[in-house]
Parts: sequence; C-alpha cells; structure tokens
Amino acid sequence: MTYLATRLAAVKPSASMAASMAAKALRAKGHDVIDLGLGEPDFATPPHIADAAHAAALRGETLYTPAAGTPALREAIAEKFRRENGLVCHADDVTVANGAKQIIFNALMATLNDGDEAILPAPYFVSYPEMVKLLGGVPVTPACGPETGFRLTPAQLEAAITPRSKWLFLNLPGNPSGAVYTMAELQALGAVLERHPQVLILSDEIYEHILFDGRTFTSFGAACPHLRDRTLIVNGVAKAYAMTGWRIGYAMGPAPLIRAMNTVQSQSVTSVAAPMQAAALAALTGPQDCIATFRSAYERRRDLVVAAIDAIPGLTLSPPEGAFYAYIGCAGLIGKRSPQGRHLTDDTAVADFLLHEAHVGTVPGAAYGLSPFFRISTATSDAILTEATARIARAVATLTAGDTE
Repeated sequence: MTYLATRLAAVKPSASMAASMAAKALRAKGHDVIDLGLGEPDFATPPHIADAAHAAALRGETLYTPAAGTPALREAIAEKFRRENGLVCHADDVTVANGAKQIIFNALMATLNDGDEAILPAPYFVSYPEMVKLLGGVPVTPACGPETGFRLTPAQLEAAITPRSKWLFLNLPGNPSGAVYTMAELQALGAVLERHPQVLILSDEIYEHILFDGRTFTSFGAACPHLRDRTLIVNGVAKAYAMTGWRIGYAMGPAPLIRAMNTVQSQSVTSVAAPMQAAALAALTGPQDCIATFRSAYERRRDLVVAAIDAIPGLTLSPPEGAFYAYIGCAGLIGKRSPQGRHLTDDTAVADFLLHEAHVGTVPGAAYGLSPFFRISTATSDAILTEATARIARAVATLTAGDTE
C-alpha cells in the first residue's frame, strides 16, 4: 500500500510470534500441535504480585504516573541493582517502560541517526535488528557459533567496529543460545570498547536469574564500571517472576540517556499502567523464593531436552548455560527429504517440516541470524517437552537422503 512508511519495507514481523501464530493456525484446523515457539514461562504469576495490582486498583491507583515510573518502583529497582548486581544506582538513574522491548526501542529512538550501526552478535534476539532498521540504523551481525560458545570474542568486536558504530548489544544469558559470559570475558570486551568511545553498550540482562550448573551472574555494569557513562543495563520482571503479560521492563543508565528515553516515552505511551507498576514493586520487594523454584524447573527441563536431542541423529545441542531455550543444530538434516516430498534446503524448511509433519512449532535459526539451527522454548512442562522431542525424533527418522537437484 502506497500510504505505508518506506521504513517498514526493511522490517519483518517478530519471527517467534509468527511461528506461534502458524502453530495456532494449524491447531485451529484440528491438529494436535505443540507450540514451542514463544519464550514464555508456563508458571502462574505468584499470588502476592497479582494481589498487589488488585489492591492498587482498589486504592484508586489508576491515574497517570510519571513517564519514568513511580518513585517507589524506581527506588526498588535501584535497590535491586545495588543488592543483586553490585552497581551504584539511584532512582534517577532508572526508567520503567512497557516491557524490556520498549526500553530498547526508547533507547534507539533517542540515539540512532540514519546510517548509525548497531553491533548485534548472532545469534541475537529476533527483535534487535528489526528495531534498529525501523529507526534508521544498520545492523552489523558478527557470527558467534558453537566454536566460541555462542559468545562474541574481543577480536570479532574489534573487527565489527567502524566510525559509524553507535551501539553494541549484549544479551546475558543469551536468547536463543543460552550462552553466559564470565567476568573475564566481559572485561576483555570492555578493553576493546575503551578504545572506541563512540560505542554505547546495551546489556540485556532479562534472563539473569535463569542460570544452570551453579553459575553465578555478572552484570556488564559490574564487570566494566569504568564504562558506566555509556552503558544501559536492561532488565524486567517478565522472565524471573513469570510476568510476561504484565509488560514491565526497566533500565539504568547515564543521566542524559535516561532523560532522553523518558522524553520519548512521555510523547508515545505516556507511562506504564499504575497497577502494573504496583505488581512489579511487589515482585522486587516481596518474597523471592519463586526465582529458585522456577530456575530449578528450567534446569531439569534443560537436561531432559539435551538428553532427548542427543539421541536424534542429525541434530546437535550444546547444553544451554542459562535462559529457557534450546538452540538446536540441524546441519545433519539439510538436503534430506520427507516422505511427503519436502526438501529440507535450510533451517526454515526444517522448521516448516517439524510444524506440518511432527506438529511441533519451532523458530528457524535464520530469524536469529545464525543457521542452520532451530530454537525451541523449554519453558513448559516435562510431559510436553518429552512428547515434543519424541515427535521430533519420529519425524526425523522418516527422512531420507535427498537428490542433488
């Protein structure tokens, strides 16, 4: 349609949402489909959090709040950063938005000029490059495969930086790979960034509490405090507290950037709904036992999926170190054919095959900038994951060698 903005031509809808919608469409036709496309905890939000939102609404906390968030919530977030991450943080360093994605969008809206580059180590969260392109920027996507543990190396970072570089995005732990950086690895990246003062750092730490095998979390801000004046730490309550639908993200960063982001927010969505902010306040200041409970379940599910995939010829899976995804290598399936004649030419074709012939919804690695892989969410029950991986195994077993056309 000619009235649409030209900037939209380069932007794709969310691949994970598209995969989930495709699974739902097939289910609506009567098929028994397991949708592992969306990264969403299957746990209920803890009752004390929902009760706090209800009580706030009954108290009349239903009006506009400051664009940056309520003073009480911003102070609680500052205390969280001090307590859990060892960061020097005050309420004025904090902003609250409708999810971590809006935090990132606000930051890019406030800083990107046409042609500015954002370094997005691949595999990356599907929305990063699309937001960059939507706001006139250029994604630069160094490939960080299994040989580096899906982590960006200092040499790769140095090679990716140009005079147009504006941002480096890090995701700790990574979606979709589950990769976790050590303190030393973050400091090595920081040493490169010291030589390039024009580069801002966005550290997306939304999965910080979902770590496996006894690992401890290190925030980029704690590893490289000398880069604080150009570092934005992004987080939220969605993953740690099973609150994806409550839409509360937050960040801490340098004062000029936080002020600019608040200006963007004030002229777009105004503020976050007040009862939702009351819920987030209860999450951060109330009982924290749910975090350990959820993490333990995610680790058990990780182990279940790793064992199941390891038994399927043609598939590989490096055990995720955190988050709740499995980024499954499918190079061994490329070139094969299904009994129905599907030729698996790439990981998009593999995901299509698994949806239509195994009835398991997945997201192809192409959406994350690194192929050939596909991602499944492990944030669902043991029984569902057992059935899903069994379906994948049965479907893969039907494949035969393809022809050479």
